[in-house]
Amino acid sequence: MSAEIRPFADSTIGSNKMQLLSKLEGHQDVVNQAVILRAEDGVISISDDKTIRIWLKRDAGNYWPSVCHILPASASCMDFNHETKRLFVGLDNGSVSEFCVADDYNRVVHQRNYLAHQSRVTSVVFSLVTEWVLSVGRDKYFVWHCSESGRRLGGYLCNSWVTALQFDMQSKHAFVGDYNGIITMLKIEENTYKPITTLKGHSAAIRCLAWNSTKQMLFSGGFDKMIICWDIGGKKGTAYELQGHHNKVTAFYFSNTSQRLLSSAEDNNIIAWNMNTKRTETPEWTESDYCQRCQRPFFWNIKAMYDQKTIGLRQHHCRRCGKAVCDSCSSNRSSIPIMGYEFDVRVCDECHSVITDAE
Repeated sequence: MSAEIRPFADSTIGSNKMQLLSKLEGHQDVVNQAVILRAEDGVISISDDKTIRIWLKRDAGNYWPSVCHILPASASCMDFNHETKRLFVGLDNGSVSEFCVADDYNRVVHQRNYLAHQSRVTSVVFSLVTEWVLSVGRDKYFVWHCSESGRRLGGYLCNSWVTALQFDMQSKHAFVGDYNGIITMLKIEENTYKPITTLKGHSAAIRCLAWNSTKQMLFSGGFDKMIICWDIGGKKGTAYELQGHHNKVTAFYFSNTSQRLLSSAEDNNIIAWNMNTKRTETPEWTESDYCQRCQRPFFWNIKAMYDQKTIGLRQHHCRRCGKAVCDSCSSNRSSIPIMGYEFDVRVCDECHSVITDAE
């Protein structure tokens, strides 16, 4: 299925229009990850078809694979260090394979295997500063190995499948996302770890994480269609949402240079978010037995329904103020880009009347 590059009109998403340059076709199964090469006009990709492919642009303008390396199992994730040309590939059998890519990108040489997990590796990160290979998997483990000796240094057991990983090389903080929608922040030492905090905001599994090292912000995307931006560096617990997808968010890429966050989802859309734009936190949803606008009872408030001789209403929430409202008091829809709502969402009648152009 083809992806759609979809611009938003009059929004805080980047105004620069994306252009489709080329399609790389050749994998026989799901492509799980791809990396654009910095020193060459090319791409490294991995797939469930058990191959690593390096695509280089030829004189005719097309990309052709200069390398097609067959693996013993499906390749589920990877991390490529552009400086050292070391490639780390997580496999479906639980191991992480390290390769050295030739200077001309026409050959890969296997270096070693890290026996990291008992099942599918879901994310792998190589830290050149510490010489660590960090990985997470469906065996519920987050582990890290020494890339010089291949020795396992430590591990952390989560409560569910671990699905995403980010690592700040300077502070040595790891962010571990799991299938329950929880992100665990850990301080990693050579052979041990220290739990720092847990970030709870998603109502479904975490699928991807991205890290802004400049502003020290963490981005998380999940099966609940939401992107949450966590201000880690501010240390005030600030978090706000970006809502522009209509299905599970599947992948991220953050550019420190342009301050753009690229996100893709199972709605077949790619969105570029301008992270220099000022945004505000979304309000917490309040709970009430009555509509907080017209005071009519909700359907579980049996006593009020009997006293008022009326039928109970279904509860909704205004995305702008967070109040519990009925359908009649929230019949309007509006986008609120400053709060991260790039498509029309439910707002109460009172908020709809005061929404400004700036919002």
